[in-house]
Amino acid sequence: MSSSYNILCIDSSTEACSVAVSTKQATIFQRFMLAPREHTQRILPTVDEVIKEANLSLADIDVIAYGQGPGSFTGVRIGISIAQGLAFGLEKKMVGVSTLQAMAQEALTLSTSEQANTAVEHIYAAIDARMGEVYFAHYLNVNGIMELQGKETVVKPLDLINSMSETGQSIQQNSLLVGTGWAAYPELLNAFQASHVSDVLYPNAAFMLQSACELIADNAAVHPENATPVYLRDTVTWKKLPGRE
Repeated sequence: MSSSYNILCIDSSTEACSVAVSTKQATIFQRFMLAPREHTQRILPTVDEVIKEANLSLADIDVIAYGQGPGSFTGVRIGISIAQGLAFGLEKKMVGVSTLQAMAQEALTLSTSEQANTAVEHIYAAIDARMGEVYFAHYLNVNGIMELQGKETVVKPLDLINSMSETGQSIQQNSLLVGTGWAAYPELLNAFQASHVSDVLYPNAAFMLQSACELIADNAAVHPENATPVYLRDTVTWKKLPGRE
């Protein structure tokens, strides 16, 4: 990954919270932590910590990337709000990166380093969306970038299984599974038993940077007032469960 920009990336869309900086020298500095319900307290101090480690100041940041979702409604809002606040103050543009794609990208990177001669082709991402549903997407390895096949969706596991069967979509052999949805819904994992479960459970800002670079190169960066989240679920029908985000 190479870039002529210093990029700051923030994600708080799930139970995890992460911050990463990619410098013009293509060096990455990052922090990743599980911090349910502590995102608002942890993000800004972590941003300061990572930027200092990169030997930069906020003024040196050229573009701010953020995890656009899907994920926890509250978590996605926190992340984009903080990213927007920084972008407005610095008068910088923003790019949003899919949380599902970030998990797929991390799994690809890890599998490539572990098995130098075996490139993973297909990755299925599923985040537990609560209320009996998952945020789901299928990605294909295209020259080292996990590209979305079809669309991201929020769906009940059995409806997803039935839909794939009805439309003749075969589950790819030796594919990888990422996200919390597989453990949350055993029936979904059983349907994808030809696949291998990855250790990647949550999105990590460090693995959003490559997509952020691609988006910047494609002139997809926007002014902060035009940065938008991706919820997938109709926010009007969102109901918090006790003890859940």
